[in-house]
Amino acid sequence: MTPNLPSLHQSTVRLPHDLAVEATTVARARGISLNQLIIQSLRVEIDRSKDDDEFRSRLAALIEQDQEILRRLAE
Repeated sequence: MTPNLPSLHQSTVRLPHDLAVEATTVARARGISLNQLIIQSLRVEIDRSKDDDEFRSRLAALIEQDQEILRRLAE
């Protein structure tokens, strides 16, 4: 791996045509790529989720379930 470069994960995202057109237009108007717009949007949504009490509660439940599965597998 090249130093100072972040590790990237490549994904395919399927968007409804109208959303893709709108998102591309927004990205063009901001002078950024569609990829950059998607990254920024995901960061905003993830940050918003961290402040959502219902999300945090569901996340805690998932962590508890995963810990139980890991304990069983370690037996």
